[in-house]
Amino acid sequence: MKILTLTTTLALAGSAAATTYPLTLTDDLNRRVTVKAEPRRIVSLLPSTSETLCALNLCERLVGVDQYSDYPAQVKNVAKMGDLYTPNIEAIVAAKPDLVLVSKYGKVSETLTQAGITVFALNPETYDEVFSKLLTLGRVVNREAAAKALVTTMARDIAKTEVLTRAAVNKPTAYFEIDPTPYSIGPKSFMGVLLTKAGARNIIPESMGDFPKVDPEFIVKANPQLMLGVDRKTAAARPGWSGLNAVKSGRVIALPVELSSSLSRPGPRLPAALRSLARLIHPELFR
Repeated sequence: MKILTLTTTLALAGSAAATTYPLTLTDDLNRRVTVKAEPRRIVSLLPSTSETLCALNLCERLVGVDQYSDYPAQVKNVAKMGDLYTPNIEAIVAAKPDLVLVSKYGKVSETLTQAGITVFALNPETYDEVFSKLLTLGRVVNREAAAKALVTTMARDIAKTEVLTRAAVNKPTAYFEIDPTPYSIGPKSFMGVLLTKAGARNIIPESMGDFPKVDPEFIVKANPQLMLGVDRKTAAARPGWSGLNAVKSGRVIALPVELSSSLSRPGPRLPAALRSLARLIHPELFR
């Protein structure tokens, strides 16, 4: 699927109209998938997709979600059907969905397709893909106009925070931990772009990829001024980390659960997540 810049995405969104079915599109597994009619019974196996469907006012069409889908509140009442790697195939089939939404990871798509169920993979990983694939989802479920409105609102709210962070005098070098292995975020991932927009300088180079496993020694050598996603006690206990600038200055911040959730999901809460992240990095801009 072609990756569009946000400007191009917004321009294309201007032509939003009612979807005509049957609709055939190439999904993120590079498969040509035909959606025969407007989906009325949907299973979402990604939390971000569940959130997006609800933001498009389609919560009531969800007949199943993955075990991690917990936002908004309505989703908590929807039947849980495992996840991408350990799906409850019997429960999914029994729900009689006319559309199952997955990512390109896991092996659930092949099994469900063989069962005669329409499966569409959407897997936004870069910043621009968050918007372009939201529009694709809107088209698949016949909510193009709502998707366009959501994308426009998200872009506007993100720009408001950027106006503030551009005024930051000092933008600290930062390490963002998403898993204690440790895994981090590359600058081209959607989370990496948000980190930059929040007024920090990512120590992870683009060459490492979007969500790389990082050699702890690399972090020692980079000596970041700010560390996010890990607490100070944990960081200080790791070999060589007690002398890092961030640890010595106390700029090691374990993210609140809600922020960690919203920031890690490429969906409609990203503008709010960005603002909260920017507030942690530059509290002086939000007084």
